[in-house]
Amino acid sequence: MPKSHKLIYGIYTIVWIIMAINPKYPLAWLLENVLVFLFFPFVIWMDFKHHFSVVALAMLLVFASLHSLGSHFTYAEMEYFDVVTKWMGFERNHFDRVVHFLFGLLVFRALFELVAIKIKTFKAAIFFTFTLILSISAIYEILEWLAAIIFHPELGIAFLGTQGDVWDSQKDTVAAFFGGLFNIMFYHVYKDIFHKKA
Repeated sequence: MPKSHKLIYGIYTIVWIIMAINPKYPLAWLLENVLVFLFFPFVIWMDFKHHFSVVALAMLLVFASLHSLGSHFTYAEMEYFDVVTKWMGFERNHFDRVVHFLFGLLVFRALFELVAIKIKTFKAAIFFTFTLILSISAIYEILEWLAAIIFHPELGIAFLGTQGDVWDSQKDTVAAFFGGLFNIMFYHVYKDIFHKKA
């Protein structure tokens, strides 16, 4: 594994440890990190097997670090985003919406690099990656809801972060949709990646 990859994993591990110290709601933090426990080893394994680009891993690092920040404070109460909330005149803290958008924006590249290995045509690869972003985002919302009602219903809004918005899950998925869609603007960049991976 290249040193640059080890550095990225090392930085994320440090960020994760710092954000694991004294979280605002320990049970909510644990639920938010179940997927981290599953997917961090999976990403490393995929990297060994298929060799992610440094750009893809750096994008994953940014997204994962923001997720760690959100799980430390909870997305609804991420206090460092309050400045933006007041400045923009929002009635709610939109940190969760920003991170969902960044999921679509930042995870797309790593998924595409994996998809490009298996799918034979570029258009099919980019379309399949886009549908994966939407599917993962929607499935996450369902799993988040199930985890809250099955394991810790008392956490309620603190974990789900709906902040009184009955359409919160749908809006989060739409945010991921636009994040993924933004990648398609770099059509020619992804075409070059495809030809290198294929």
